[in-house]
Amino acid sequence: MMSKVIAIRVLGVLAGLFLTFGAQANLIVNGGFDDNNVAAGNWAYFPSSSVNGWEGDNIEIWDSFGGVVAPEGTQHAELNAHPFDGTVFSIYQSFATVIGQTYDVSFFYSARSSNSEQFSFGAGTLAALLNDHVVGSWKQYTGSFVATGTTSTITFTSYDNSTVGNFLDDVVVTARANVVESNPILMLVIGLAGLFYSRRKLRNVR
Repeated sequence: MMSKVIAIRVLGVLAGLFLTFGAQANLIVNGGFDDNNVAAGNWAYFPSSSVNGWEGDNIEIWDSFGGVVAPEGTQHAELNAHPFDGTVFSIYQSFATVIGQTYDVSFFYSARSSNSEQFSFGAGTLAALLNDHVVGSWKQYTGSFVATGTTSTITFTSYDNSTVGNFLDDVVVTARANVVESNPILMLVIGLAGLFYSRRKLRNVR
C-alpha cells in the first residue's frame, strides 16, 4: 500500500515537471532557420515551400557568410531574399493556440547594409514596425499576445522590394505557464509534502 501511494505521488511530481517543460516549448518550427543546410561561409535562397515550417516568399539563409554570426545556431535568414520579384517579401507560419491563453514572442533582427532597414511584424493581436536596425548588431524583440482563436499566425513583411536587408533569427513563441507550472521547485515541494502527508496518514491508520 505504501509503495503504491509513493509511486502515485512521484508520478504527480513528474507530471507537473513535464507540464512545465511542455508549456515552455517553442511552437515555431525551424525558428532558427537551421534545417536547410548551407555550407559554412555561404548563403543560399530557397522557396518557402522547401524551408521547414515556413510559408510565403523565398527565404535567403546565411551560414556565417560575410562574417555575420547568428545569435542562435549557425544560420539565420534574410527577409529581403533573392531574386528580385518586384514586390515586398513576406514569410509566415501558423501554429495552434488556445483561446484566452497568453503567448510570449521573441526573435532577433539586424540590418545587413543600412541602419534604415525595416520590416513589419505581426503575431496574433501583436503588430509592430521594426525600424531600429543596426548594421553588425543583433537586437531582440519581445512581446506577448492573448490568443483569440485556435490558430494564430506570425508574419514578417519587408518594407520594400530590395533584395538586401532585414536579418532574422531565433523566432520563438511559447505559451505562458501559470505560477505553479512555471516553478519546478514549487511542484517538487508540493509533491514531497504529499508524500509526507500520505505516510503520516498510513501510520495513524495502523
